[in-house]
Amino acid sequence: MDISLRARIRAGDPAAFGQIFDAHARVVYRHAVRWTGDWAAAEDVVSLTFLEAWRLRKKLRPGGESLQPWLLGIATNVMRNTARAARRHQKALAQLPPREAVPDFAEELVGRLADTEQLAAAKAALERLRPAEREVFALCVWAGLEHAAVAEALGVPVGTVRSRLSRARSRLRQLTEQELARVAKNMQRDSGSGQIQGDRASAVRSKQEKNR
Repeated sequence: MDISLRARIRAGDPAAFGQIFDAHARVVYRHAVRWTGDWAAAEDVVSLTFLEAWRLRKKLRPGGESLQPWLLGIATNVMRNTARAARRHQKALAQLPPREAVPDFAEELVGRLADTEQLAAAKAALERLRPAEREVFALCVWAGLEHAAVAEALGVPVGTVRSRLSRARSRLRQLTEQELARVAKNMQRDSGSGQIQGDRASAVRSKQEKNR
């Protein structure tokens, strides 16, 4: 008899968990990166999400299609409940010695810095939304889930998902542009400290113009 993947997960089949990890870990990671703004913290979120999925396996509904809403719902709860731990983690990272500077490959370095500024600006804008709106936006837009799947992930009605997403969209673009403008202004002000600072500001402005 062909046993469904959901049944195998509910039964605690390690091979089934390996299968869903291979299929969905990258999606969970991207969701966590966008939410936390921290690549290292996102890796922790992935690990905690699948550990929590193992703990909650018997609560998985027997019927359904993709397991992605279930996993992203768990990831959202993990990030919601571990915000304090994430802040401690960031403070610990800040105390580490800086990496050695790379004298060459300036274009690659500037590109990575600009990506970091974009990510930080998006995270800052998201944090100015209400938590419920922020969660819906991240799952609908960044994770690409349908409204019904987001409702399943968060345990709310579909109509609630639609209204929260509408409010989030109306504010987020304006807030992100404000954050990027603020970052670019600060970069310009500090440009006298070195060429890389000036290049960072230019890269951020360039990305702003492309996104408009």
